[in-house]
Amino acid sequence: MADQRTWILIADAASARCYLHLGTGPVKSGRLLDAVEDFALDTELPPSRELDSDRPGRNTASAGGIARHAFEPTSDAHREMKRDFARTVADRVAHAFDAHAFDKLVIAAAPKTLGDLRTALPARVRAVVSAEIAKDLVKIPAIELADHFQELRFIG
Repeated sequence: MADQRTWILIADAASARCYLHLGTGPVKSGRLLDAVEDFALDTELPPSRELDSDRPGRNTASAGGIARHAFEPTSDAHREMKRDFARTVADRVAHAFDAHAFDKLVIAAAPKTLGDLRTALPARVRAVVSAEIAKDLVKIPAIELADHFQELRFIG
C-alpha cells in the first residue's frame, strides 16, 4: 500500500504554500517538510486607505436638514481582496485534489483566512481536511514548521 499523502496548507490573506507529508506517523521535529512544487501563491494587498478613493457620501437625515451623516461603505474593498485570494487558493487546492495529488489536507491559516478557506473549499475537499490550525505560520522558516505539527497523527 502506498503512503498516505497529506498536504499541509500554510496561508494568510496574501500568501499560501503547501508542504507534503508522507505516511501516517507524526511530523518529526526539526525535519524539513517537502514543499509542493508549483504551489506558491502570493498577492499584494495594498492598505485600505489606498483602495478607498473618496470619502463616503453624506446625507441629511433630519427634517430640518441640520444633522448630516456619512454613508457607511457597502463593502470593504480590502476584505474582499482577502476573500478573493482565499477563493483562488481554494480553487488551486481543489484542482490538485481532483488530480489525486493528495489524500488528506491539513490547513494552518490566520483565523480569518481559515474561515474564508472553509467557505471557499468545495465539499469534496472539506471532507478530506483532517486538521485545522488557526495560526498564521506563513513567516515561520520551513525548518521550524514541522514543530507546529508534531501533535498531529496523519491517520487515514
